[in-house]
Amino acid sequence: MTSQEVRNQFLNFFKEKNHKIVPSAPMVMKDDPTLMFTNAGMNQFKEYFLGNSVAKNKRLTDTQKCLRVSGKHNDLEEVGKDTYHHTMFEMLGNWSIGDYFKKEAIAWAWELLTEVYKIDKDSLYVSVFEGSEEDGLPLDQEAYDLWKAIVPENRIIKGNKKDNFWEMGDQGPCGPCSEIHVDIRSKEDKAKVDGASLVNQDHPQVVEIWNLVFMQFNRKANGSLEPLPEKHIDTGMGFERLCMVLQGKQSNYDTDVFTPLIREVETITGKKYGKDEETDIAIRVISDHVRAVAFSIADGQLPSNTGAGYVIRRILRRAIRYGFTFLDTNKPFIYRLVKALSEQMGKAFPELKEQHQLIENVIKEEESSFLSTLEQGLVLLDSVIKSSKDKTIAGDKAFELYDTFGFPIDLTALILEEKGYRLDTEGFEKALKAQKDRSRAASEVSKDDWNILMNDTEQEFIGYDSLEASVKLVKYRKVTSKKEGDQYQLVFNLTPFYAEGGGQVGDKGYLEAPNGDVTYIVDTKRENNEIVHFAKSLPKEVSGTFKAVVDEKQRWRTECNHTATHLLHQALREVLGAHVEQKGSAVHSKYLRFDFSHFSKLTTEELREVENFVNARIDGHLPLEESRNVPMKEAMEQGAMALFGEKYGDTVRTIRFGQSIELCGGTHVKNTADIWHFKIVSEGAVAAGIRRIEAITSDAVKEFYFNNNRMLFEIKDMLKNSQDPVKSVASLQEENAALKKQVEQLLKDKAKGLKNELIAELEDLGGAKFLAKKVDLDAGGIKDLAFEMGGQVDNLFLLLASENDGKAVLSCYISKDLVAEKDLNAGTIVRELGKYIQGGGGGQPFFATAGGKNPAGIPEALEKVKDYFK
Repeated sequence: MTSQEVRNQFLNFFKEKNHKIVPSAPMVMKDDPTLMFTNAGMNQFKEYFLGNSVAKNKRLTDTQKCLRVSGKHNDLEEVGKDTYHHTMFEMLGNWSIGDYFKKEAIAWAWELLTEVYKIDKDSLYVSVFEGSEEDGLPLDQEAYDLWKAIVPENRIIKGNKKDNFWEMGDQGPCGPCSEIHVDIRSKEDKAKVDGASLVNQDHPQVVEIWNLVFMQFNRKANGSLEPLPEKHIDTGMGFERLCMVLQGKQSNYDTDVFTPLIREVETITGKKYGKDEETDIAIRVISDHVRAVAFSIADGQLPSNTGAGYVIRRILRRAIRYGFTFLDTNKPFIYRLVKALSEQMGKAFPELKEQHQLIENVIKEEESSFLSTLEQGLVLLDSVIKSSKDKTIAGDKAFELYDTFGFPIDLTALILEEKGYRLDTEGFEKALKAQKDRSRAASEVSKDDWNILMNDTEQEFIGYDSLEASVKLVKYRKVTSKKEGDQYQLVFNLTPFYAEGGGQVGDKGYLEAPNGDVTYIVDTKRENNEIVHFAKSLPKEVSGTFKAVVDEKQRWRTECNHTATHLLHQALREVLGAHVEQKGSAVHSKYLRFDFSHFSKLTTEELREVENFVNARIDGHLPLEESRNVPMKEAMEQGAMALFGEKYGDTVRTIRFGQSIELCGGTHVKNTADIWHFKIVSEGAVAAGIRRIEAITSDAVKEFYFNNNRMLFEIKDMLKNSQDPVKSVASLQEENAALKKQVEQLLKDKAKGLKNELIAELEDLGGAKFLAKKVDLDAGGIKDLAFEMGGQVDNLFLLLASENDGKAVLSCYISKDLVAEKDLNAGTIVRELGKYIQGGGGGQPFFATAGGKNPAGIPEALEKVKDYFK
């Protein structure tokens, strides 16, 4: 049975049980501040389980693309080492939103596994929650009795809270769960050891295949449990493991989910899978990780240095490193796997095919960049080894390589072992823990329970039509973080405040009580389909009716910028071509940022054309044509632009200005004339094939031109009110260039004269011609002088210092023969001596430079360099 057939049978089975098949949500979370990535099938349904929204369909099923590499669910370091952990994986699931419960969930799971998929009943074990004294919960007798009617009691295992009680987080819906495990060992192995004893023991052939969660409690902030008003079912079955079982394999990587990727790695690298454990781990890592990275890019998340982008970059770098170390690959190759991946999974997830070229470009550029980093890291590690006084490399040095340069710690340990050194692992772990503790403390948030004042699941947004409204407080809670301190989250029955989403920032404003007291709203976000308002204080009286007022000025500026992004999108497609697609945006009150797919830097003429196109639409006074609750199919037929990585409902909102029409939930001006003017302030690259434009509109443009005009007058004043400042500046530049040439020649002449003086001052020291001296030259002059002397003098060791504009410079030159003979390194030496001038630097073993802010330390640095010859 192919993986495609396995997936289809699951969905069709539950479709016949009156479940609605829903599409997978994007793997990258955009509107849930509590998660970076979708890590479970239930994430997109949280709002229903929390009671924030009413589900149109009470029974749902899907296959959800998930990623688990951070936080509580962190499988990254296990991936590749075993045969069943993954970063990106598919989660097959069925859900009941207050409809059926344990009886149906258990019966249907057994029916699907044993009657549809034909899995041998004797190879299956089930577990139920044994209860918890801590929570005052007894054995889940209901689930136990339901299973007892289906399977022998010796196949029912009582599991503890860790294995058989599922929680959404520290707070929120939770409940006991019932896992189904499968034993795929040989008959001989089964006869030797009972499978029940291997359940939840990390045995590679006795694995959990399905988890049935019975949501029936709410975990409060104080840790206590309260029954939910409605009971829900949330199930999750690992697609890759299911394919392993149904295809009769002993490893997920032997199924047709992975074999096309593994064959492609073999072809590219010339290595064979199944011959050597180290090679096998590397191939598994790469085959797994390329899936996670490709799906993330397709969903709009590019590798970067922060947040979700950093996680994706870390996954990709782990794959590159395994290829570099164990498959002998020193050139980009992982990007070549994208074609095989899209052919394998493109039918179920068409975004892979549609974004194929972009995914390849981004991965290839990331590979090239990190391979260069690895080469630099090898040089730096070699320097660390040479400067070590014993055979143990300090953990903090290894951590610096890891943290600053991205050099993998396991690669460091491997190289050290090969060279006869050892790593101070405890020191490294201590430095790593300190960094994690700092990061965790900075991002830690504590939340009180919600104080419910009234029941209201509507929480209507009226901000498209009004910036002011009479509202009632539905619920509130206190949240505390190191970054923001104490804040209060407020939820109203209706609100004019727009919640951050679609790239647009959340509204600010204030809340006025009947007695005139004012509470300022500092931000608005959406969480689990609720509009949450952030305030630094809580109204003294929480009951009654309040006047909620949006900051009109900020909203208007934001609307100008948001409408401008739509016009900019249209302009880029018109000027550059239909290949342009939006890849991200940020709409603030002061500026807008727009990321888009394009293969090259925009020329000055292209930028001018884009600006003129947008401003022509502004001058055209195009009115806003807004349509709400339009069926998705109808909106697409009208030509509306949809964005990759966004999840749309059955009905959508369309925004049209002339020929520009997009699906959008943000706020906009009523007429393009309100924008006044559009000005691009920068254009540059974000990643391979992705460009970024930053621009301003309305008041910001007026300020931009005012400042430019002011600077022009100041320049004219400096040029004695020249009638043609451009010509005057050009003349000054020519004069300056001529003077620079004269100065350079004078310095060269000075250096030549100085060279003979310095050669005469050289002394024999430790087998070298040695000199440490302060000279009156700039860094360039010193370098020229050092290399000229090196061309005349053998075994030269030179440390020259200079002081310019209150800054100190140290330059070290060592003859190459001396570098090899004495095991000296100029880069290491200037880094060490740099501490005397309160700075640092580096370079090559034969020439390096350090800069610092303390010229007074130069004499000590010149004296201390002699220590290298003792």
